[in-house]
Formats: sequence, C-alpha cells, structure tokens
Amino acid sequence: MRFRFTPLAALALALLSAFSARADEAKVKITLVPDKATGIYELNEKVTWTVDVVGDRAGLTALPYAVKQDAATVVGSGTLDLTAGPATISGTRAEAGALLVEVMSMDKGKLLPIAMGGAVFAPEKLAAALPAPADFDAFWQEKLRELAEVPPNPKLEPMSLEGVKGAEGMEAFKLTTDNIRGTHMEALLAKPAKEQKYPALLIFNSAGVSALDKGSVLAYAKPGWIVLNVNAHDLPIDEAPEFYKKMKETELKDYLSIGNESRESCYFLRMFLGCVRGIDYVASMPEWDGKTLIITGVSQGGMQSFAAAALSPKVTAMVIDVPSGCDVYGPLATPPRAAGWPPWISKYNPQGKDLAKIKETAGYFDGIYFAERIHCPTIIGVALLDIAARPSGAIAAFNAIPAPTPKQLIVMPLADHYGTGGTQGDFFYTFAHLREAIQKGAAWSLPYH
Repeated sequence: MRFRFTPLAALALALLSAFSARADEAKVKITLVPDKATGIYELNEKVTWTVDVVGDRAGLTALPYAVKQDAATVVGSGTLDLTAGPATISGTRAEAGALLVEVMSMDKGKLLPIAMGGAVFAPEKLAAALPAPADFDAFWQEKLRELAEVPPNPKLEPMSLEGVKGAEGMEAFKLTTDNIRGTHMEALLAKPAKEQKYPALLIFNSAGVSALDKGSVLAYAKPGWIVLNVNAHDLPIDEAPEFYKKMKETELKDYLSIGNESRESCYFLRMFLGCVRGIDYVASMPEWDGKTLIITGVSQGGMQSFAAAALSPKVTAMVIDVPSGCDVYGPLATPPRAAGWPPWISKYNPQGKDLAKIKETAGYFDGIYFAERIHCPTIIGVALLDIAARPSGAIAAFNAIPAPTPKQLIVMPLADHYGTGGTQGDFFYTFAHLREAIQKGAAWSLPYH
C-alpha cells in the first residue's frame, strides 16, 4: 500500500499548523504540529504535537484541550499555558484509527475548537465497521435496469461564454437527460471547439445547492478535455443566486435526509444514477477518445464518485479528495468513530424519524461498500483534521478497494475539510500532474494491490 507524502506537504508543515484558527481572546493563531511529518504512526507508537502561537501569546494561560479517538471517545485532556513558549500534547493508540486533538477557547461559551491536530495509526488496518447489506449488489443491479429502461433523451443547449476568462476556442452547453421516475440529470458540458478526439473528465459536486461555474469547468477543459460537471440535484444549472437560496431553504432543506427511511426513496438514489447517466452520455460522444474517462469530486462529490466507479465499467480512473459518505456505521464500531457526513447514524438526524429504517437504508449508499466493487485506478486524498469526511472512514474505504487494483492514498496531516491555508496542495498537485501526463501521452501508473 502506498501512502504518499510529498515535499509540498513538508513545506506546508513548515509554514502551517495541522490546523490554525483565530483565538478570539488574543487574535492569534494556535498551531499544532505532529512530530512525524507524515502524521502516520504504528500501533502503540507515541505521537507528540507541539503547540505554539503565531502572534501575541499574552493571556493564553489555560487553554483546554482534549485528545479523542476518531473524534469520538476522549482519551486525554488538560490545559495549556502558552505564555512562556510552546507546549506539547502526546497520545497513542493500540488499535487502528485516528487521534484528533481539539484545543478550545478559554471562554466556555465558545463551543467550537480554535485549533486542531491529527494523527493516524496503522491506517492499512482500517476496515468497515459493519459488512455490506447482503443484497447490496442485487439492489443496485435492479436500479441500473430501472435506469436502462428510461431513454436518456439528451438535450444540449449552447451557453454563452461572453466575459468568461479563457473561453477562446471553447464551447459550453447545458445538458439535460432523463433519469428515473420522471427526474432529470442536469449538467454543464465544456470542450474545445476544434473537432478531434479528447480524453474525458466528469466532475461531481460537493454538498450544497448552487449554480455550476462555467469558469472552473472551462479551466479543466481548456488544455484539451471533454469536461462534464454533473449537478447533484434535479435543478437548472445557471439560475440566479436567489433561486438556489430559495431551494436550499425550502424543497432541498436538509436534502441529505430526504427519503432516508427507505432505499427506494433516498435522495441519493437519483443522484447516484444521474452520475451513471452522465458517464454514459460522455462515453457516447464522438469526440471522446475512447480511452480516458476520469471521475473526480470533493466531499459529496467523492461519495458520488465511489458509486459511479462501482456502477459503471466505463470509468477508467477515479481521483477524489476528502470523500464523505464513507463508513456511515462508524458510530457503531468498537471503539466508536464520530459520525461524518451524512450523519445518519447520529443524534443530528431530524426528530420523528425511524432510526432503525435509516440505519437499514444507509448501508446501500455508503461509499465503503461501493469501494469493495471498484477496479479502476484510484487516488484518494484524506485530511487528518476533517470533521465532515472523517479520515478513518475514508481510509477504510480506500482499503476496501480490492486487489490487484492500482491505488494511491494521499494522507494530508495538516489539512481540514476545506484545505485551509493550502493544506490540500499535495492532492491537487498530484491530480494536475496526472492530467498533464495524460495530455502528453506519457505513461502513468499507481501501485498494485
């Protein structure tokens, strides 16, 4: 198994903490740096974080902290006095998993951490908390048959690129196809205007409700790619911000919980099948080179990618960052792991729902079970300070991809879910290098397992 740590990450370690946040009481940055630059440790090996201050340290006399196993069980706590200089926090684990340090404000009314540090122990041993549903494959084969019975009826509508940077020689379209049960797949398609064969890239979006960004899609397409950005929702892709704000506050409020008491009504069912429909469309385009069809996404986009790579043999590679929706049964593990996103098995579920039904539904949409069915080359970026896409779940999903699939895990010890301060640069450098190699026709490979 290959755990990559590049000079970019080392540079970030020198410049940034594992997480930095403004300490409200002193307007300073609290930094936590692990003693191993990779953030990766063996079982029972001790990790020591150095805690320091960028700025005025006066008054930082008693900062509370807690060390948690997989952000759930507290295994250490205390207070830090940083007025005279740096302090240290140590911890270890006897079983595979992550440690997360949370440094809190001295103001007890502030409930969120002002700084965090992370580490992971024996990542290669992490696995799913529970097995996949016994009829997982049968269910999804039936859903693919249901999708196949719906003619796609693709509709392309040219989009204006006036005022879009880098639009010379490019063209963009709104794409709509039919999806299951009267729904649609909506997407933004961009490609060079010159008629020739191109590799393809499909982008699946992170959580939220918004328009799709022509500029960013064109930037991916400009070097010579067909790029399809698939909307996670059955919504137009280019309405005014007020439209999406209204949808977010009404019909799509807490959409992750819509229908989650049944696998047949779960909101992610249409979403995942929309990803497959997008792949099918791109693979049918005469401009596609017939060789390269990469899928990518961040957070919820990674969750969608797991499903798409497992459900469509047309995918030739998957490159995803901080994927959410992995190991949603983590809170039921021993020891328990904190819930990630979507937090179906947690106290954050809407009141009045049948939790037993939600638990049953969750297994059919968990990225870790799709991972067990993926056979294309895969790169996954994992952030050790991530409280949305928990690192233990994402790493367990990576491990679930079966041998001999080529795969690479990029562990980012300094990064939170949003890559604050450029801390996810290692992943994005790797992805850019991969695309560049494909453009040049150069050989590229990943370790085999």
